[in-house]
Amino acid sequence: MPDPAQPDHPSRPDRSQRLARYVAPARTRPALWRLVPGLLIVVAAQALAFGLLVGGIWALAGPEAAGTWLAKLAVASTPATMLTVLALFAPPLLGVVVAARLLHRRGLRSLLGPRVLPDAARGAGVTLAVFAPLLALAWGLDATQPNLPLGIWAALLPLTVLGVAVQTLTEEILFRGYVLQQLAARFRSPLVWAVLPAALFGLLHLDPSGMGAAAWPMAAVAMLFGLVAADLTARSGGLGLAWGMHLANNLVGLSVMATQGGLTGLALRVTTQSRADLAEAPWMVLPGALPFLIAWLILRRGLRA
Repeated sequence: MPDPAQPDHPSRPDRSQRLARYVAPARTRPALWRLVPGLLIVVAAQALAFGLLVGGIWALAGPEAAGTWLAKLAVASTPATMLTVLALFAPPLLGVVVAARLLHRRGLRSLLGPRVLPDAARGAGVTLAVFAPLLALAWGLDATQPNLPLGIWAALLPLTVLGVAVQTLTEEILFRGYVLQQLAARFRSPLVWAVLPAALFGLLHLDPSGMGAAAWPMAAVAMLFGLVAADLTARSGGLGLAWGMHLANNLVGLSVMATQGGLTGLALRVTTQSRADLAEAPWMVLPGALPFLIAWLILRRGLRA
């Protein structure tokens, strides 16, 4: 007779085993004091890259040109500025890898977990499938208007996908990789290793000057996304599903149908509803969580144990 203490499918670890394996590399050097300088390395990497960009423009074209470029980056309404914004996520990605190596003696693979690319493809595919009828409905109801010409959009699409892939991978490796793992190595409760990174993720999306009264609801949606992504990471034992869902979600929001008045530089179409409209009716940002919640439920259902 089978041993009831053993799982029915020994070759398929359950959720707790997958999470334990994912967190295991962080247990070799789990001291919390290491996490703080690690995060400072990430911040310093991004600050250095941004400073070099602004300083280079200043040196080549003068302070006025540097100020103009900074103002354009803030709205990212052209392809060049939007691609620059996405490219600025590469240095913090490198910063996370450097921090993990220097302070915890572990490499990139330990931050990613197993099956990253197959799981990312699955996560992106499911999320895009969820978005497809919603986008068709928005276009059918004339809730969008043209932005970039189709030819320019298509020519830029490979760079757009690459840029969004880097941006979303940076955020996933930082929040659901590095921070989640290091906290889970010290604390068993998901109220610590899942909620704290999600709350930080939400706060970093807080934009009162740009979103007005909708800033906090938008941050709450971002925090909810962080919780969903943490759940997928814990259940699958890797970043693939969360990264794929994040990639597809952001591709839709930055490349297919961006919010008018937001980051529209690479978008084929923009919404007829602007960020100012959202500020007047903050509750209207909440339905934006529906697609990734549906995708999460489908992906979660696909995970055994």
